[in-house]
This record gives sequence, structure tokens and C-alpha cells, in this order.
Amino acid sequence: MLKVHHLNESRSQRVLWLLEELGVPYEIVFHTRDVKTRLAPTSLTDVHPLGKSPVIVDGTAGGDLTVIESGAIIDYIIRRHGEGRLAPDPASADYDRYQQWLHYAEGSAMTPLLLKLIFTQIPKRTPLLIRPIANGIARKVNAAMIEPQLAAHAAWWEAELGKSEWFAGDAFSAADIMMSFPVEAAGARVGFGADKPRLKAFLQRIHARPAYRRALERGGPYAYA
Repeated sequence: MLKVHHLNESRSQRVLWLLEELGVPYEIVFHTRDVKTRLAPTSLTDVHPLGKSPVIVDGTAGGDLTVIESGAIIDYIIRRHGEGRLAPDPASADYDRYQQWLHYAEGSAMTPLLLKLIFTQIPKRTPLLIRPIANGIARKVNAAMIEPQLAAHAAWWEAELGKSEWFAGDAFSAADIMMSFPVEAAGARVGFGADKPRLKAFLQRIHARPAYRRALERGGPYAYA
């Protein structure tokens, strides 16, 4: 059986969702963030030296195979357990789009989102005496560098969803599962206005999927839902 090392309020929620969509049996090993630092617990370093989530351990292929990184995990599950589901035909043009989104979701898309999170936290964790200076620096970095990048990414997502209902074509795929976290995080951190109706509709569609709801029930609280 597949074992998912799941960290609360994290990108590992996507792995649970994919497994629910495919109907693949799995076991969850829960790990809880530190309440103050919001960092992953040291228990994850017992699973992998980097101590990051998600991590899966697959004991179905003759011995336990450990896989890290969301994109690699999604690709692995689709190849080993998907039976042709939730991925376009490799000979189709949609497959190239599918591969693009799988890599982009954890590459270019996450960089400004992580920077947004970091520069939001810096003033809160700065000594009171110099907090006004930290606030000023954070505001300038956000305004000059981070928010323009987030706006550019969101505009591209909106335009791409104008080409097809889903990110990799007319059919729902694992690319949409991968893109769910960047879109959810951007919606929570910067918001989508009236000029982003397709992104709002995308979030409504994925949140209404029964497998998404089942993953939430099994995985626990997830603020972005």
C-alpha cells in the first residue's frame, strides 16, 4: 500500500486528492507543524533527510520506494497507479501542456508565492525596536518585486484557462491538481478581482469535486479550501 507522509496545511494535500480521484488505497502518516514557527516537525527527517512534505513510500512494487517532491510524486502515481487516467495521451499536444504545468507549478509559480509569505512574516518576527524598518523594507520589496510577479503569473493563468476549461486541455487532469495549490495560495494571499473570473471558476470547480472533499476529510484542516 502507498503511505503518504502528510503535513497539515501543506502541498501534500494534493497527493491525497490525486489518490482519492484514482481510488488508489493509501495510508496517511500525520505530521503537525510547530504552532509558533509553522515549520515541519523533526519527525519528517526520520522519513527523508530534508524533512519536507509530501513524501510517499510505496510498498507495492517489491520493497519500499521513497519519493519526494510534489511533481515527482504526482508523476510517479500517475505512471505506476493511474492506469492511463488523469493524464492526456502522450502522443497529443495536450500532453506537452500537461508536462509544462506539472513542472511549472512547483517551479516558477511557487517562487513569488514563497517570497510573499517570507516577506509577510519578516516584520512579525523582527524585534519590536526595529520592526518599523522591517515593515518598510517588506512593503517596498512586495510592491517593487513580488506583487508585480504574482500579477503577471495570475494574468497568464487566467489567459490559459480561456483556451480550455482545464489547464492541460478540455479534460480534468493531474495538471489541475498540481496547479491547485499555486492558484489557491495566490487567491488567499493577493486575491482575485473581477478581472479573474476563470480562476475563480476553476477554484469553484475543484472545490466541488467529491474526491477533493474526501481528501479534506481524510487529511484534516486545510485553510486554502
